[in-house]
Amino acid sequence: MRIERVDEKTVKCFLSNEELEEYQIDYKDFVLRSDKAREVVQEIIEHAAEEVGYKPPKFAFDLQIMMLPDQGLILTFSDRDPEMKESDQFIECLREMKKILQRTREKIGAGSAEAGDNGANAGTGGQGQDAAKDKKGTSGGQQANRPSFAVFAFADLGKIMEFAAMLPSNLQVESSVYTMDGLYFLYLLKGRASYERYSRACIQALEFASLYAAEPAQTVQLEEHGECLIAEKALRKLRK
Repeated sequence: MRIERVDEKTVKCFLSNEELEEYQIDYKDFVLRSDKAREVVQEIIEHAAEEVGYKPPKFAFDLQIMMLPDQGLILTFSDRDPEMKESDQFIECLREMKKILQRTREKIGAGSAEAGDNGANAGTGGQGQDAAKDKKGTSGGQQANRPSFAVFAFADLGKIMEFAAMLPSNLQVESSVYTMDGLYFLYLLKGRASYERYSRACIQALEFASLYAAEPAQTVQLEEHGECLIAEKALRKLRK
């Protein structure tokens, strides 16, 4: 278990596959909020308090889960800032998760220069040219590195339907649904929607699901071993 302090209100914990086996727990337990997952989360919080001085909020905190294929998973605990706009919260969440993924790849794959190169390129999910353009910033850098890709893990299809029912009927996002290991995964891409509306939709998704991936490179396992149920316009088709 490796715990790192991100800032005053955020801490992250990396659990390797070996540690997950020792706990006899997997990603699905965290998505479903099983009793076993609650016990592990409590243990992590206690370790974080001892090792990095983390003080969780008194009432509630956000828990984001990110898979690292063939490596393990990362749990990010954060205290929501009431003064921060929802869209900014979502952007910062995905940015931090991408940084975590890149750092973890560098540490785990340090023995292979080729793996390091591939990890750096994969971090953009095939969008290296777009990322380079973002860094240049056509409007003072305000548009730089705005995430427009996210995959959410739902406990069942009914939860996706509930989420879809909450969204505006004219929301022009792109969406598809996969299933794997008894869970349902919603791909949510910005599409033609404004960034503000896309961000709001992603934040609403977190009320029903956990964040599974923050970039296309993290979905290899899902796309290789999962089953695509709805290839396009999934939210529109699942709307009640």
